[in-house]
Amino acid sequence: MIFGVPKEISPFKETPEFRVGLSPMGVKELLLYGAKVYVESKAGEGAGFTDIDYEKAGATIVYSKEEVYLRADIVLKVRRPQQEEYSCIKEGQTVMGFIHLVTARKEFIRVVKDKKVVLVGYEIIQKDDGRLPIVIPFSEMAGRLSVQIAGRLLESPHGGRGILLSGIPGIPPAEIVILGAGTLGLNAARSFAGMCTNVYVLDIYRDKLERLACFTGSTRVTTMFATRHNIEKLVKFADVIIGAVLVPGERCPVLITKDMVESMKKGAVIIDFDIDQGGSIETAKISPSGNFIYTVNDVIHFCMPNATTLVARTATHALTSSIFPYLKIIAQSGIERAVAENSDLNRGIYAEKGKIREEFL
Repeated sequence: MIFGVPKEISPFKETPEFRVGLSPMGVKELLLYGAKVYVESKAGEGAGFTDIDYEKAGATIVYSKEEVYLRADIVLKVRRPQQEEYSCIKEGQTVMGFIHLVTARKEFIRVVKDKKVVLVGYEIIQKDDGRLPIVIPFSEMAGRLSVQIAGRLLESPHGGRGILLSGIPGIPPAEIVILGAGTLGLNAARSFAGMCTNVYVLDIYRDKLERLACFTGSTRVTTMFATRHNIEKLVKFADVIIGAVLVPGERCPVLITKDMVESMKKGAVIIDFDIDQGGSIETAKISPSGNFIYTVNDVIHFCMPNATTLVARTATHALTSSIFPYLKIIAQSGIERAVAENSDLNRGIYAEKGKIREEFL
């Protein structure tokens, strides 16, 4: 099998993309299973991987995106292909990445259908027990990254409330509200609790709240059911709100309305990690200009759809490690047989030979 790794293109100037679809380590491992890998020159530059690193691992460096697509049977992306790449995709090609089809352009869906593309979404590859093996490490990263982002945005020069997350003796810490008790919410809760903040985590499932309570083991973490009443009460005194809701393959439900945002404190911060699935906060949007930090009703919003690109090297290593078991199967058996025999991969198919699966229409 021939794999291609193009340099990622960001849809917005203000949201650069530094991650890459496969690390040099991944290239080296794939070659052990008889695969060939073509990498676009400087594809890994943003994550700290040079062309020499890829060549030493055994990849062939090519100098145009078109050539990567032309040579590859399977294209390894981080984000779904952007408009500039549509013409590069060839008939019957397999494209893998975080596709988020629910928010994709209609033009992209037409390309998938017309060119009979096999489309694999990392975010919907799912194990028999319901776990999302490729989403999990990214949710872990985002949860832990949220402390860094929140701390910076709360600072006075950024228009924040000018408060220290942890507080100091005699001065109370920040109040953190997290929507969702999944992997992202759990990691955010642990990280914020470690900073001695007061943390409130809401979810609709008791078992998730129980799991989170066990893992955090902190008296600073309060779990609550995600009812309208509880959400309305908490947002009024929150210094930071984290959107950590995930419904695989579907748009996120809106849990915080415009009216709730109006009731928040001036200089409070909203970080909506659900934005690539539509967002769980009504005022959270992906700006056409790409400005992912903006203010609504004096509340700072952070809505970066590719937030883990801020830690691109870690993110690329995590992506490679989580997708490699599936790439190994594909390299040995081919995509059709791999999808037929591996239930995880089968659940990750958005489109087979251009035909969009009914549940994603």
